[in-house]
Amino acid sequence: MTNVDGPARTITVLGSVNMDLVTTTDTLPAPGETILGATFALTPGGKGANQAIAAARAGAEVEFIGAVGDDTFALELRETLVLNDVGTQYLREVEGPSGVAVISVDRTGENSIIVVPGANATVTDLSADELSAVGQADLLLCQLEVPLETVTAAASHARAQGTTVMLNPSPVQPLPPELLDVVDVLILNSIESAQLGPAVLAAVPHVVTTLGADGATYRGPNGEELVVRSLPVEAIDTTGAGDAFAGALAVAWEQGPERALTWACAAGAIATTRAGASTSLPTEEQIQAALTLSAHS
Repeated sequence: MTNVDGPARTITVLGSVNMDLVTTTDTLPAPGETILGATFALTPGGKGANQAIAAARAGAEVEFIGAVGDDTFALELRETLVLNDVGTQYLREVEGPSGVAVISVDRTGENSIIVVPGANATVTDLSADELSAVGQADLLLCQLEVPLETVTAAASHARAQGTTVMLNPSPVQPLPPELLDVVDVLILNSIESAQLGPAVLAAVPHVVTTLGADGATYRGPNGEELVVRSLPVEAIDTTGAGDAFAGALAVAWEQGPERALTWACAAGAIATTRAGASTSLPTEEQIQAALTLSAHS
């Protein structure tokens, strides 16, 4: 029996899809420094696509709203979503390059990332069919690698239709009041939390803060607090861990904060044991197996 008993959750993800250009090095370069890398790989990614795949693998029915370009990356990006059972009827193809992310990973698994939006920046409005996909879902999951105005419009429509709104505010930028007013759950790391500040966090009823290897914390609408520890693993690459966490949290959210954070922490921990972003995301069965093993150890 999995952590997400019953009918599959329906989740619509509005977000980015990128090709990740990943290099591995002993240490990350300092400003102005040139170093030799060890390996290079092209891996489909993007926060939106990664979280959509994470949610699908964790047991949800997922539709994805986003855009690819007309370049050589576009077909592989679309195929990656399809092969992971993510719906792509709302994945647009536009003129110009697809989004790319340049990622460097050091020997400890830490990373630095530069994202060039490309086609993702063209998602400046939503069609009636796309808004319908938002309104009919149990949960809308967004990040900030597509235009903020589009995220706000989707979240506002979701709230009006009774769809839970979950936002991963990354990369961090100022959040307008009209968006904060309709977000139910904020997922962010400790750096992003500090950058947004306590006033912003206080405006959202449910706040989940990831702490890397230390797990995650939760603060509820009445000030209730919860800490969930991560599973002990040997990390090799943290690139997809936050997205694994967010997708799994979205799937398990209706089960309550403690169960959802436990499920998400397990997913994030497993992702750090594998290289790449979308390639590191665990399945529902793998998450449950890891939790079962931990409970008996």
